[in-house]
Amino acid sequence: MAGLLLALDQGTTNTKALLVGRNGEPVFRKSTSVELLQPRPGLLEQDPLALWESVREVATACAEWARAQHATIDGIALSNQRETALAWWRDGKPAVNAVSWQCQRSISVCERVAPYAETIRERSGLPLGTLLTAGKWAWMLEHQPRMREAAESGDICLGTVDSWLMWNLTGGKEHVTDASNASRTGLVHLATVTWDDELLRIFDIPKRALPRICESSGCAGTCTTIPELAGVPIVSLIGDSHAALAGHGRFDAGSIKATYGTGSSLMMLTEGRVGTDVLARTIAWSANGEVQYALEGNIPMTGSAVQWVGEFLGLADPARDVAALAETVDDSAGIVLVPAMVGLGAPWWDSEARGLIANLGRFHKAAHLARAAINSIAFQVADVFAAMEAACKINLPGLATDGGATRNKMLMQLQSDLLQRPVHRSACEDLSALGTAFLGGLALGWWESFSDLAALPRESQTFSPTMPATRRDEMYSAWIDAVSRARLRTDAKRRQI
Repeated sequence: MAGLLLALDQGTTNTKALLVGRNGEPVFRKSTSVELLQPRPGLLEQDPLALWESVREVATACAEWARAQHATIDGIALSNQRETALAWWRDGKPAVNAVSWQCQRSISVCERVAPYAETIRERSGLPLGTLLTAGKWAWMLEHQPRMREAAESGDICLGTVDSWLMWNLTGGKEHVTDASNASRTGLVHLATVTWDDELLRIFDIPKRALPRICESSGCAGTCTTIPELAGVPIVSLIGDSHAALAGHGRFDAGSIKATYGTGSSLMMLTEGRVGTDVLARTIAWSANGEVQYALEGNIPMTGSAVQWVGEFLGLADPARDVAALAETVDDSAGIVLVPAMVGLGAPWWDSEARGLIANLGRFHKAAHLARAAINSIAFQVADVFAAMEAACKINLPGLATDGGATRNKMLMQLQSDLLQRPVHRSACEDLSALGTAFLGGLALGWWESFSDLAALPRESQTFSPTMPATRRDEMYSAWIDAVSRARLRTDAKRRQI
């Protein structure tokens, strides 16, 4: 067997690994779960050592399989959950648990820097909110005086998940992050792709504690700590949502995809940096000295909303059982669930909003609530899709989709109905891993250009709209009404001001 590329995708709930051949096809897959900790309501953490151990486990399994097939591994490519904040001492020991991208603990930091919200958006492209890694790092440094001193002296490293994995893979030789992950921190100037001194001042983050920014495609270091992979170059680093877009093989401006996971993300490639007040401007990836920009809309709770409903109903396998229960009814019978348990993301960006179940009647059953949970995913994606069209003043022809929830045909059909556009579901369940493999292959010279990547064969299934427009409008109107009710806390706060 010819050489292979090992793609590692470290996510919120799972760590996956793919071995990918030169034809772009996966030949072996391994995965393991990781735990999300909740020490208090609103606080979400993960054990950094557990994240690293999960990567080492699946990487070793892939290396052993390749050896049994008499194949070599030519490179390692990484994709990762984004915005999660880590801090570790120079000896490699974590200083604190990783603060999850979903965690709300940085609300106080956001309130402190609120007067600079427009500066943050203008320079970084991101709206101020608890999603920003910068706020999580600032919270750590404010609550751990020893960490503050160490960060200023350079004795501690601040990083995102890719940085932490790179540190461990290279035995502490590389403290690095790629442009896509760096652009999600709230500390990078989009135009220069460098740590911005003004943003660092606003959040009070010492620059010397931060990683070096590298390209998404290119050699970032060499693995030294996994014996089976010793000496193998690490040839790609990229955030998981960005990697999924590459995995779809979409590289032209106007390409748009939605990744459905614990939360969901829509990303659309743009010509340059497009201005908008309701969406994030971000870096999709960087390669060969070029930076590809994108618009993104982040939704905090989609798959996790389904999980929550399953737990609320006391189901044995919450997410799976909710999906099955939803299939037993034709619709939600008017129930609308707004899963704003941790606020609303794009295009609302309302941290004050709270979860709401609207239009309950005496006749409603658990199955209707389950169906409403599935529907809430499609409604939130439709909100962001519409915002992207408005920002770029274009009509998008359709939506590419990926992620675990896309296996739900009912959800995909509703998504197409709400958008009134075709939805193209990828047949690959591991697009983030595949996308980073593609970028790694570019660095290795397996493929010469993005055009070569776009030409690789890939399977998808298309869902076309079947719902009458009047029914679609009725459902969407009920959703918007429910969202306005979920935001009553924000309206009341504005009236007080």
